[in-house]
Amino acid sequence: MGAVRFGVDDLVNLRFAISPLWETVASLRASEDPGRHAVHLPWIKKALALRQDRELARRLEPLRTGLAGFAPPPPRCPLAEIEEELALAGLPSEVDEAVLAWWRAAVQPYWPRIRAVLEADVVHRTRQLAEDGIQEVFAHLHPTLRWTEDRLVSVDLPPGESGLDGGGITLVPTAFATRCRLLPGRGPTPPCVLYPARAVGTLWERRGSADEGLGRLLGRSRAQVLADTSSPATTTQLAARTGLSLGAVSQHLAVLRDAGLVTSHRYRREVHYTASGMGLALLGRRTV
Repeated sequence: MGAVRFGVDDLVNLRFAISPLWETVASLRASEDPGRHAVHLPWIKKALALRQDRELARRLEPLRTGLAGFAPPPPRCPLAEIEEELALAGLPSEVDEAVLAWWRAAVQPYWPRIRAVLEADVVHRTRQLAEDGIQEVFAHLHPTLRWTEDRLVSVDLPPGESGLDGGGITLVPTAFATRCRLLPGRGPTPPCVLYPARAVGTLWERRGSADEGLGRLLGRSRAQVLADTSSPATTTQLAARTGLSLGAVSQHLAVLRDAGLVTSHRYRREVHYTASGMGLALLGRRTV
């Protein structure tokens, strides 16, 4: 059992971030142990096929020993680029190149949908923090975590008790983790707690193929937009997926929202749209 003790300044400096480097490393480890990551089976099947490619396998060879015991540095900003994070990680150049090869082949093609799920989690936690306070945020991050007086306690944290220095802590949702993990701070960068994100089960749901009946009911384009909101997406992302103009997507979203089929939430400067329970019922829940 481990604990992290918070001071008043640490509570004020609570922040959230997303780490593409962590997702890349964690996804590689998930592909090596599919049995522990059944929720990612649709992606793992594709990842295993990628690893059969001789050229990619050769480029990934430095990872066999280069990532043994490796823990990525805590994120320094809400959404860093993977190249920025690698620059701080202190890995040998050949390992950097291998990580980037895996990122480009297995993670980057799916990053918009992964990031959307992680950002939706951050939106939910931020709203919870504003409405219910930090105790409720920690109480619902993961079943192994609990908040006791001024301490965050968990069997997933390193044994013993450690204190923060007033710089706060960063909470980092992750799609490819089954448990929580504490990454110690580095210099001016505060430590972070990685925790499994909400709604990861929706990550690999099939999108982009509204069936014929739904097309007749809503119109083909509007049904297509609804299908692509089975996981959170912005207007720009929906336009890219459907091939429709931004104006057309906005009009369809307005109608779908008025009908109660999609909901919207703002994260930083972006508005994300997600199919509501009624919208998902119309779509059905299918995976690829």
